[in-house]
Amino acid sequence: MSEPKTPTPPPAGDTYKGWVFKWTNYIKGYQRRWFVLSNGLLSYYRTQAEMGHTCRGTINLATATITVDDACNFVISNGGAQTYHLKASCEVERQRWITALELAKAKAARMQAESDDSGDDFSPSSPPAAPGQGGVSQNSEVQSALRTLGSKVEDLSTCNDLISKHGSALQRSLSELDSLRMTGEAGDKIRQVTERATLFRITSNAMINACRDFLALAQAHSKRWQKALQAERDQRVRLEETLEQLAKQHNHLERAFRGAAQANATADNTSAAGPGKGEASDDDDDDNEFFDAMEEAPEFITVPADPQFHKSVDIHSPYTLIYSMNQESPSQELVPLKKRRTCISDKPNYSLNLWSIMKNCIGKELSKIPMPVNFNEPISMLQRLSEDLEYHELLDKASKCQSSLEQMCYVAAFSVSSYSTTVYRTGKPFNPLLGETYELDRRRESGYRSLCEQVSHHPPAAAHHVISNRGWTLRQEITVASKFRGKYLSIMPLGTIHAIFEKGNNHYTWKKVTTTVHNIIVGKLWIDQSGEIDVVNHTTGDHCHLKFAPYSYFSRDVARKVTGVVMDKDGKAHYVLSGTWDEKMEFSRVMQSSRGENGTEGKQKTVYQTLKAREVWRRNPLPEGAETMYYFTDLALTLNEPEEGMAPTDSRRRPDQRLMEDGRWDEANSEKQRLEEKQRSVRREREREAATVEEDSLTDLSLKSAPHDSYQALWFERCEDQITGEQIHIYKGGYWEAKDCGSWEGCPDIF
Repeated sequence: MSEPKTPTPPPAGDTYKGWVFKWTNYIKGYQRRWFVLSNGLLSYYRTQAEMGHTCRGTINLATATITVDDACNFVISNGGAQTYHLKASCEVERQRWITALELAKAKAARMQAESDDSGDDFSPSSPPAAPGQGGVSQNSEVQSALRTLGSKVEDLSTCNDLISKHGSALQRSLSELDSLRMTGEAGDKIRQVTERATLFRITSNAMINACRDFLALAQAHSKRWQKALQAERDQRVRLEETLEQLAKQHNHLERAFRGAAQANATADNTSAAGPGKGEASDDDDDDNEFFDAMEEAPEFITVPADPQFHKSVDIHSPYTLIYSMNQESPSQELVPLKKRRTCISDKPNYSLNLWSIMKNCIGKELSKIPMPVNFNEPISMLQRLSEDLEYHELLDKASKCQSSLEQMCYVAAFSVSSYSTTVYRTGKPFNPLLGETYELDRRRESGYRSLCEQVSHHPPAAAHHVISNRGWTLRQEITVASKFRGKYLSIMPLGTIHAIFEKGNNHYTWKKVTTTVHNIIVGKLWIDQSGEIDVVNHTTGDHCHLKFAPYSYFSRDVARKVTGVVMDKDGKAHYVLSGTWDEKMEFSRVMQSSRGENGTEGKQKTVYQTLKAREVWRRNPLPEGAETMYYFTDLALTLNEPEEGMAPTDSRRRPDQRLMEDGRWDEANSEKQRLEEKQRSVRREREREAATVEEDSLTDLSLKSAPHDSYQALWFERCEDQITGEQIHIYKGGYWEAKDCGSWEGCPDIF
């Protein structure tokens, strides 16, 4: 019978099949048989059709020995009555079988050893499981996963040994080839080298397949373990917060007790210890005692916190989740966390010819062109700016770093993470009205609170200030310039972002890259980010250069790729960052750098030798049904949720935006036109007043050169940035105090 012309592929799993010649007797010699290797057992049949009913023999590889006779022959024996003398069609085919057999033997030996020790997993000395058997199930699952992972590691070890073995043989053959003269045996040696090179390639492929199996398995279980770990972390945080509140309550009661004892030294001990009487004995100092107790809270917990956070707690807002005391009942219970919404109304399916509107906008500044809400998403630019805090935990981690260079990695990852929310978001946010504000108070959940204000309308500019009790401050003023080029729309954010950390007083700055919306005329809209970011630590001189690669149809690189290098002030590289702006970022420590080959532009490339990469950031999954909710993230879904105590200028009070979110787009368009016309009327009135002042003060050169629109922001003041030298708006304070008192008299009527 003829042999198949196409060689059998190398083993990629636990089963391997194929035709092999088996020695039968001296009369018939070697006969062709169908061999099947599965689950550590090697079986053979006369034909493939016999597999369903007649097995001619089986040998257990766990206790078998495998030896090689010559180029094509090999022997398998279990030391007893079973011995198979086998012959492959060629040396390459024989090596495929040897590799598969050795892997199967190693796995079978491990399984047998684990079977012998399986009784120890649940021995009588082990602690009993929970009544619901949840502990047993979880333990079994973990044990099974660990066994499988261990098995894959052993496969890698076996393949490594085989590669070393065949690599040595190949090296010897190459050495012999080098020492040969051009004689008749040169052809045989060359053939031998070729065969051994083929064997080495086959074994390498087997190892690669084993690596792939290991990686796939590790990734499958990694997600489950990450969720379990996150649940444990959340539980720990909740317990720590509860402990903090209990410590505050205990401290307050202790102070109340001491105050009552001093006021009435002759009173009964039971009365003096009563919480109600102790509180009543010193009503005038109640507030001071309460805040003192909060300042001393770090004595009872190890969670880092800013003492000023406790001093500025808002005890009036129902959305500020603190543990507050009642004068009559100091044992007030904890206020539960506010449950925020997880969905909004589905986006209506309105058809609109985008080109019929955009064709008249080519080359113009889009902020000056009225657009229907059909192109919008139901949040304002101020809320979109607040979405930069989606991954605020990167700054939390950065504030704890001991090394400024490692801290730079987290800051750089934070600068990239803000773009992950834009990958599917082709809708345009509402242009804020002049004087419009947006607050995001998440001190209880995340330790920060944020305030944005639209400080200029032409050009549109928004000032943003964030303070966190976890040791960092973020501020920025962003002016958005946009141009429509026919096929695509370019959005260019102008302005500098500042991140300041209390620990080490490190001050970082960076700018945003250009966002491009493609397929404006025809096709499905899609977004790309391109450009470069320089993150600079002005305290130490460290810097990180990030490059956002633009999408190219002909590029072999992964789409949306971001790369960067963290260097100290002397230009020495310490970390390399890589990833994508829509998925994840990793960083690796540089151990050594050297100059490599010249690149495509003639520049010499730098080669960095790094340690294993560590994941620094990964995008959160979108909520279920996000495609019908403007592809909003979990945070974005809550941004326009109404809350009590908001300023009258807050974006959540904007009527056209609220109507759009509710799906009433026709009414939203009418309301949007009304608001824009009202804003234009107010601006014309300001310009008339400014012109009158100018006419009355012609001799005053400073007034004569003043701009017509003399608008001044309410919560931010204009000044020169000491770091960049730019004219920017800095938060001057007063907003949160006004909210505490409910005093909004200074707010303009913009809605």
